[in-house]
Amino acid sequence: MQNDKIVVGLDIGTTKVCALVGRRNEFGKLEILGMGKAVSEGVVRGIVSNIDKTVEAIKKAIRQAEEQSGINIGVVNVGIAGQHIKSLQHNGSITRQVSDDEITVEDVNRLTNDMYRLVTPPGSEIIHVMPQEYKVDYEEGIVDPVGMSGVRLEGNFHIITAQSNAINNINKCVLRAGLEVDQLILEPLASSMSVLSDEEKEAGVALVDIGGGTTDLAIFKDNIIRHTAVLPFGGNIITSDIKQGCMVMQNQAEQLKMKFGRAIADEASENEIVSIPGLRDRTPKEISLKNLAYIIEARMEEIVELVYAEIVRSGYANSLAGGIVITGGGAQLQNLVQLVEYITGMDTRIGYPNEHLGRSKVDAVKGPMFATSVGLVLAGYHPLDQRVERHSGVTEQVYNNTKAVEPKSSAANNNSGGGLLQKLKGFLSDDID
Repeated sequence: MQNDKIVVGLDIGTTKVCALVGRRNEFGKLEILGMGKAVSEGVVRGIVSNIDKTVEAIKKAIRQAEEQSGINIGVVNVGIAGQHIKSLQHNGSITRQVSDDEITVEDVNRLTNDMYRLVTPPGSEIIHVMPQEYKVDYEEGIVDPVGMSGVRLEGNFHIITAQSNAINNINKCVLRAGLEVDQLILEPLASSMSVLSDEEKEAGVALVDIGGGTTDLAIFKDNIIRHTAVLPFGGNIITSDIKQGCMVMQNQAEQLKMKFGRAIADEASENEIVSIPGLRDRTPKEISLKNLAYIIEARMEEIVELVYAEIVRSGYANSLAGGIVITGGGAQLQNLVQLVEYITGMDTRIGYPNEHLGRSKVDAVKGPMFATSVGLVLAGYHPLDQRVERHSGVTEQVYNNTKAVEPKSSAANNNSGGGLLQKLKGFLSDDID
């Protein structure tokens, strides 16, 4: 039944708005049926700053995805990012009535629901509650307590919060585009679903998603997410540096970065020159690729050092046998892997969302810049916490919370937005169920 379900992921990014329509095939792989993409002019560093422009970009991307896939889209999984994202660790506990009875999923769910009652700073709310380890009658290091006997159940949780205004603006844009939000997912979590292997998550790995406006970090160890952070720097700031340093237009700076940019200046030839068309009645401008690389390297070093400082602050810098995985549009920069390895001393690779993809109509989605979009589609088939899948009855409930999208021959558009915030707050609560 789940193979017939169609899921749509909507990535509202700083540089682009991308809509992906996907379906799981008989081999468990994800088939991309259609993709829509539009230039994002209403988002700054992951935060919606212009409602009307963002709504138009969403409508354009959804329209393209509908035309390519032949699917009438009504419900989407949406990603959220931005510097306002915060994370913290918190412990909670409950006391059960009878010690002889087994700990049930309901007990774990009750403990998780208590975490949503935490007092957060004004203007923020909890979007994800990620269980770490549990204690049963003070016995530590329990990953999954269901089925054990005990009176006192304790848990350590990784809690992620976001600004209420940022959440409301995303919901408002999606609703005005004639859609309904099913799941609101932190973007680095979505990216991790598409580019990280179970072995890497077990060994310990840091996922670095370099987008246009932000750089997202997610650290995994023992198959559990341990730390998340969003840094307010991305590929756009490199483009801005090139624009000022080379005295060129914004679009020319972006093309220079994409086609000729290198993260290590020593790898660029001193004799290579690229000619840029000048303004009206002016001679073409010649840019040295060596100088271009120096500009990029200076800013990229700063971003990587900030990422590494965040990894060190998490306390897991010496526990990541899987090293660093870079994804996002910024991962396409030449020599970036060597730069990251030089600064951090950790093994590094580029993350491509290929492992979970089957035969698709759109080959472009195999690039790292679509890692988040693919992950948002995968989230319709897999809960963020893998432990949920061990309890089949609960997994069915999680799947049922993700509404399917139907073919155009039927009326699938449901524009009702009632109870959206309650649904978002209960998202991971349902997962642990």
